[in-house]
Amino acid sequence: MKKRFVSVALCAAMAAGSLAGCGLKSPETATTAATEAAKETEASAEESKTEDAAAGESSGKYNTADMPEVTLVYAEVNPLDTIVGQMATDFKTKVEELSDGKITIDVQASGVLGSENDVLDTMLGGGGTIDMSRISAFALNSYGAKKSLLLSIPYTFADREHYWNFATSDLADEFLTEPVDLGLGVRGLYYGEEGFRHFFFVNPAEKLEDLAGLKIRVSNDPVMTGMVAGLGANATVVSMNELYSALQTGVVDAAEQPIANYYSNAFPEVAPNLLLDGHTLGAVQVIITDEAWDGLTEDQQAILMEAGEYASQNNRANSENKENEVLDQLKADGVTVVEVEDKTPWQEACKDVIEANTADQAELYQQILDMK
Repeated sequence: MKKRFVSVALCAAMAAGSLAGCGLKSPETATTAATEAAKETEASAEESKTEDAAAGESSGKYNTADMPEVTLVYAEVNPLDTIVGQMATDFKTKVEELSDGKITIDVQASGVLGSENDVLDTMLGGGGTIDMSRISAFALNSYGAKKSLLLSIPYTFADREHYWNFATSDLADEFLTEPVDLGLGVRGLYYGEEGFRHFFFVNPAEKLEDLAGLKIRVSNDPVMTGMVAGLGANATVVSMNELYSALQTGVVDAAEQPIANYYSNAFPEVAPNLLLDGHTLGAVQVIITDEAWDGLTEDQQAILMEAGEYASQNNRANSENKENEVLDQLKADGVTVVEVEDKTPWQEACKDVIEANTADQAELYQQILDMK
């Protein structure tokens, strides 16, 4: 842009001199023309600087010129076409945009790096092979992060708005920093969600009594196993990667997942009966190892935080729409979908597990409940 303005000025000055030499303009007129051209050039240059400065505010927010290049491996258990898979893609895109490509987020989806517990064991054990991961918000409970347990308590969140009231609060920040305070070697960056979790079955099930005696797959988590037991079923721990075959072969009769994950993992093929009880919201968070975090510059850390906020906001805006689209598709594909209209019996059945797992953090849990 600046070269163009300089050329205009030179041409103007040359044209003025040429006209004077031919007797068409007086020397005074030529000098005035050249002066005016110079002023115009100066004004244009100033305008160019202003435009460049404005551009710098939007795209040059971080000092990327001297920024070291780094690749961060990000583990995701679910496929990229799920709600949480899209969140990973949004985060990757924003990080690479803000860093001018100096930070690469290598998203390894569909569980290729192992189950959630496998990934956490790797991250907490050190070694640097996995830098980041999207995990269930309560997953760190088994590693000592007690606050995160409260996010998995059955029937805690009345609706999505209730959850996001928490996820965007100062209280949520305390939950994210808890693993740092405990010295676990990881820290939370931001929250998201993958929709309410529901049960799905190999054979039809329409009411609470239909769960009696069934083998229901759960993750290795005391709240989930306690909830299933309270509902009259038998909790069976099976890894996510083995769940399809476990349903197909009768190792388990049912399982529970958010709607989008149920669809993307092809579970309707082997368990085409969906019961919408919404026992928990699929609260998630993205974590990074301290080793990876400490190896970043301040600008790089700031980029991750900004990109995290962006991905979280997109997740909030899109998750319900995505879930509704998937639900419509499931119905069109012939999946039997039954909605639980009165959840009171379900809540009562889970009363013991709720009280047992919130008693030592009753005040903190009440703060979450009061965010409706």
